Amino acid sequence: MKNIGIDLGTANTIIYMKGRGIVLREPSVVALDSKGRDVVAVGNAAKQMLGKTPGSIKALRPLKDGVIAEFDATAAMLRHFFKKVSGSSIFSRPKVIVCIPYGVTEVEKRAVEDVTIEAGAQSVALIEEPVAAAIGSGLRIEDARGSMIVDIGGGTTEVAVLSYGGIVFSNSIRTAGDAIDSAITSYIKRRYNVLIGEVTAETLKKSIGCAHSSYDRGIMEVRGRNIINGLPAILTLSSAEIREAMLDSIRTIIDSIKNTLENTPPELASDIYDRGIVLAGGSALIPGIDLVIARSTGIRTYVAKNPIDCVACGIGRVLEGGNVGGGAIMFRGR
Repeated sequence: MKNIGIDLGTANTIIYMKGRGIVLREPSVVALDSKGRDVVAVGNAAKQMLGKTPGSIKALRPLKDGVIAEFDATAAMLRHFFKKVSGSSIFSRPKVIVCIPYGVTEVEKRAVEDVTIEAGAQSVALIEEPVAAAIGSGLRIEDARGSMIVDIGGGTTEVAVLSYGGIVFSNSIRTAGDAIDSAITSYIKRRYNVLIGEVTAETLKKSIGCAHSSYDRGIMEVRGRNIINGLPAILTLSSAEIREAMLDSIRTIIDSIKNTLENTPPELASDIYDRGIVLAGGSALIPGIDLVIARSTGIRTYVAKNPIDCVACGIGRVLEGGNVGGGAIMFRGR
């Protein structure tokens, strides 16, 4: 029997297998036949179809804002990933730990458990995303001293203060990587009357996006559709423009960090000032975002090593026997 951990993200799904480490990292995208609801493609292959499919095929992201929006599509995606890493034999049905955003409802928790069982898991346990991210980033959350993790994922940003192995205070907002992509799309539409796709917006963010002028990364040419005449359009965009487009989203994330600090007990706030703020998640890779947060809060801020993998690696440490923080992991199965 295989034991695996899943970072079931809005943008990407990462799977950690006990004894092997990370074995899968693919986009959380499914392409379905719109008539028969049959799966056409999953992961990387499905992401390439976004915005390009004919009427008979629908490519979608089955998770929204960190929670399941399309139950059947999520089950189909996980079933495909399970087969890819574990094989299709009934004897290979894995025991699974899945991360969930902090503060989700009982209904949303149950949906994650049910969809994982439906996809072929033998049993499932849940772990809160900030706890997993903190463990995976190397924070010693079992200490009495306070630590702060900011996990900027695809659908949610999780800001948490941890001590004695648990969450003291946490704030979860639905402003993260996807919201930044949408902000870039809206900015270009508003300024140039040109519509671009979500994949293009994400590429702009990753290629020339930055949070501070000292990290400007030049220009990039993109193609879209002019919304006035309907014709194809070509734009040359600068790093400064993408930074301007992302500004409000980054400010919202900083406001969430400040709100969390304001609600942190003074003794733990002092620890955080000494130890700093750790950034995890894919959008932690936006150049200069650590500098902007540090200047806004007055607290040293740094990006974790391999921030995209922090949550999966944190679950992995639990699977490998280092159950650090988060309390007991309780499995539920059929």
